[in-house]
Amino acid sequence: MQRLIQAAVDRGADVIHIKAGDVLRARIEGQVVKLSNQVFTEEETQKIALQLIPSEKDRERFDEIRDYDTSWALKGVGRFRINISRQRGTVMVVMRVIPPKVPTIEELFLPSVIGEIAEIEHGLVLVTGAVGTGKSTTQAAMIQWLNERRKMHIVTLEDPIEYLHTDDASTVTQREVGVDTASFHSGLRAALRQDPDVILIGEMRDRATIATALRAAELGQLVISTLPSPTAVGALNYVLASFLDEELEMTRIRLADALKAIIAQRLLPRRDNDQQIPAVEILRVTGAIRDCILNASPVEEIVDLMESGGEAYGMQTFQQHLQELVRAGVVDYEVARSAATSPSDFELAMQTLGGSAPEPTRGDVRL
Repeated sequence: MQRLIQAAVDRGADVIHIKAGDVLRARIEGQVVKLSNQVFTEEETQKIALQLIPSEKDRERFDEIRDYDTSWALKGVGRFRINISRQRGTVMVVMRVIPPKVPTIEELFLPSVIGEIAEIEHGLVLVTGAVGTGKSTTQAAMIQWLNERRKMHIVTLEDPIEYLHTDDASTVTQREVGVDTASFHSGLRAALRQDPDVILIGEMRDRATIATALRAAELGQLVISTLPSPTAVGALNYVLASFLDEELEMTRIRLADALKAIIAQRLLPRRDNDQQIPAVEILRVTGAIRDCILNASPVEEIVDLMESGGEAYGMQTFQQHLQELVRAGVVDYEVARSAATSPSDFELAMQTLGGSAPEPTRGDVRL
């Protein structure tokens, strides 16, 4: 098994799939491809899964497990985020590769304004996107940015821990849900008593965690977390929809006051190599955006403010960033059009703009 995993990583695998009745497969350059001819038996797949479960207690109750998340390290190869589940009654293992080094904001080709957002003194910052769009990696890059530059205490709550941070200018306390704390909610409540300057929550999964995160932001901490929303405005609606109707008005007031920024992202294949590049939407909570949240303004009004807030605040919509990636020759037109929130609007905007933009540099906010 270890030789197969090593070979998959050497070939550039991002995710490895092991399933009873199938061969080894891996996601490479965005496509799931076969990497072996050997078909795994149910017994072999179960044996692999048991080796990946760190808790003896969990191994003993393996027959009861239906969905299980953990992390695992292979010496000389790297760390993996593990999901063990069942399909047709048999075991399936999905291993997401975690790079050994925490990538920087620049290495991820993220807008440079994200470093500025990471240094906000207090409030709530959300990183959103679908599964597999690099939200955890962006969070890790923001923590690394602070770790290298600020003298503070950073507490992370993760399920499982992915990137390992080494104490630098800051001290970083990493707690794994299910191992170091019972849940995100209980871990977050405890974190408030641990003298934190920054609290990272791997994911806000329920109303109780969202409410406590808002409270932490109101108390003066910077709270960074993720939501499974595809757009910045969608993240606003996700938070509001988590609360009861009678709580909605107060939640709007609290959210308008606590929220500082939303970073939404999608991953696209680059045109010039086998890497992926993020298309990023950035919303900063200005006075005008705050009024929109309070007044339940139409989506179009918030989008207009994002489109016009680039120079002053570093805001941008997906459509703006996709257009620039295409004009810079970084992403193919059809790839960007398919990824756009509204492909027809994207097509019209590209026809209207025409021409081409100068090639941006590696550290530019637009690349």
